[in-house]
Amino acid sequence: MFEAKYYTKDYKNKKNIVQCNLCPRNCVIKEDNAGNCNVRKNIKGRLYSLVYGRAVSVAVDPVEKKPLFHFMPSLKILSWGTVGCNLHCKQCQNWTTSQARPNEYPGSELMPADLVKSAVESNCKSIAATYN
Repeated sequence: MFEAKYYTKDYKNKKNIVQCNLCPRNCVIKEDNAGNCNVRKNIKGRLYSLVYGRAVSVAVDPVEKKPLFHFMPSLKILSWGTVGCNLHCKQCQNWTTSQARPNEYPGSELMPADLVKSAVESNCKSIAATYN
C-alpha cells in the first residue's frame, strides 16, 4: 500500500477528509472509506492506493485489441490490470475485476520495474494498463 498522488488533504479544512483528484469524479472521502473506484482509501487523513504494485491480470496481446491498433500494427503489447474502476459500464467485459474491491479478488505483486522486465522478456515493445 502506497500513499496516493493527486489528492487534497483536509478538504475544506475538515480534518481527515480528503478529496481525490485523480479522475473527474473528484471523490470527497471520509476517513476509513474508499472512493468510487474502491481502490483509493482514506486512512487517517491520507489517501492510499490499495492496488499499487498489484495485478490481477497480465497477458501478452496483439496491439490490435487496444484502441490504438493503428499504432505500430502487429506489435505485441504487455497488458496488465488491477481491480477497481470508476466507470461502472453496463456492458463491461471485465466487470468481475473492474468492480471488485482489492480484498475480493486474488492478485499478485507486480511492481513497475518487474512489469518492464516482463515486457522485455516477452519481446513486447509497449505496455498497456487495461482491463479496468
